[in-house]
Amino acid sequence: MSLLPNDYTPADTLVAIMITISASDETIRTSELVTIERIINHLPAFADFDIARLKDISNGVLDLFAEEDGLDILWEGVRATLPERLFETAYAMACDVAVADGKVLESELQMLEDMRHELNIDRLSAAAIERGARARHMVV
Repeated sequence: MSLLPNDYTPADTLVAIMITISASDETIRTSELVTIERIINHLPAFADFDIARLKDISNGVLDLFAEEDGLDILWEGVRATLPERLFETAYAMACDVAVADGKVLESELQMLEDMRHELNIDRLSAAAIERGARARHMVV
């Protein structure tokens, strides 16, 4: 069983990952949604993304969270639909969403750790990506 339909584009999968990190603490905050929309509206990876798909992708992720082996299904689907060259990009987007509300909760940290493991992102690269996200979201 795979969460991500065969017709999911890499952009759809990136959105699913951002929704996953946002929902990992059981609350999707406005600041996280704004960050997801900003990323979609500004990054070249989403040039052809139809924003109307956001709701369907979000509902699919939330349905997955209700499944006993939902996260295993998610990561299997991510690896099947996202090119490996975009794994670090996905991690960077997930980090930006995680820090969007000014704090990273334990559940979000656990999801990021799972993501590093599932996508084989080495610890040094992950640390650099995390530091960049923290730097971008500092407040004055």
